[in-house]
Order: sequence, then C-alpha cells, then structure tokens
Amino acid sequence: MIDNKHYSQGVILASSSAYRRSLLERLGLAFRTWAPEVDEAALPGEAPAQTATRLARAKANAAAERWPQSWIIGSDQVADVEGRAVGKPGTLENARRQLRELSGRTVRFHTALAVVHGARARAHERLVTTPVVFRHLDDAEIERYLAREHALDCAGSAKSEGLGISLLARLGGDDPTALVGLPLIALCEVLRGEGFELP
Repeated sequence: MIDNKHYSQGVILASSSAYRRSLLERLGLAFRTWAPEVDEAALPGEAPAQTATRLARAKANAAAERWPQSWIIGSDQVADVEGRAVGKPGTLENARRQLRELSGRTVRFHTALAVVHGARARAHERLVTTPVVFRHLDDAEIERYLAREHALDCAGSAKSEGLGISLLARLGGDDPTALVGLPLIALCEVLRGEGFELP
C-alpha cells in the first residue's frame, strides 16, 4: 500500500469551490487547489448529465497538463429539471424565480467526478445523480429563506448543507456528499483502487 503522507503531496483538487475543498478535507489527505479556466457553458444539444461529465473531465485534464506527476481530482455539478439545466442564480431575483419554478418539483443533481494522473495515463470517471423533491413553497417562505441563507452560488438556489434542507420534501441517491458537490464515496473507491489507504 501507499504511504498517504508522502503520496498525497501530489494530489490537486481542480476547483475553486470552498464546498469541494471542505469535503475533500474530510479524507485527511494533504492536497492543494487550483482553479482551471474552463468554459462551463453547455454545448448545443448536450444533456445536463453529459455537461457535468465533460466539465469534470476538462477541469481534471487542464490540471493534469500542468502537473502530470500528480493525482488530479475534477468535479462538476449540473441541476436538471426535465432535461433542462438549472444553473447558479447569481442574483436574488434569479434565486426567487428559480425557487418559484422548482416548488413542488423534482430536480436531479448530476455530480460528475474525474480522477486522472497524466504521467501514469490513469483516468477514472463517475457520475452520481441525486434526485431532490422540493416542497410546495410560498413567496413568504422563499423570502425568509433568501434573507437567511447565501445561496446565490448554488445550482437551484437550495444549499442543502445549510438552511436549504428546509425547502426539500425528500432526497434520494446513495451519497449525500454528491449533492454538496464532490461524491466522496465514489472518490474513495477510485483512490483505494489506486493504492491510497482510506482510512
């Protein structure tokens, strides 16, 4: 097996997301972060799950070009309502609009993972989909939520690891960390397969 203290010096999280960084810290690996410049726009005719997978791969590959001797972790998430991608709101007005639209509906959060090592020509991809059912929300609930939770950088405006959990009727899926942005169960499976000792 591989000594993590030495081995993990070559782990890079190809993301600027504080949520993904916090999740990866749970594994106790030493790593550094780097934010690749990747155009996150969907391609014409591309399904949300395909977008997430392509972007996770692109982020990991961009970092692998710079650090071919390192293990690179890339991830991306796209929210999907009946085949249509729902992005980060960016503004309060957009967040209000999103939450009104999502009220009472099921949203599928596709979270893609890519783990690559350029020099070893190793590449792994996983896609974890989490169905989320929103409660029927009235305008007062939406306003109270947005006044208390900063959710403008979360797809669908619902930060499930915070107050956004109160907006939901039901969660599906096998890995709650996938919904936050980095599927740790799948990541641990990949890393163990490559010789990491977890735990």
